[in-house]
Amino acid sequence: MVKMLVVVMLLAIVGSLFSGLFFLYRDRGEGTRTARALSIRIGLSLILFIALLLSYRFGLVPGYSQ
Repeated sequence: MVKMLVVVMLLAIVGSLFSGLFFLYRDRGEGTRTARALSIRIGLSLILFIALLLSYRFGLVPGYSQ
């Protein structure tokens, strides 16, 4: 379950990154779509990071011991 969430979130982050690149090329720096796409990418990255921290805290993701 957690692995699928991580994979889906990473795909969404990469998709948002490439959409920002596409809008940068298409708009030639004149629009706000690039900034919006990159802001969405940052938001998704933060959500993924917090979700991983919480899933580790609640034991859904095992920690590694040496």
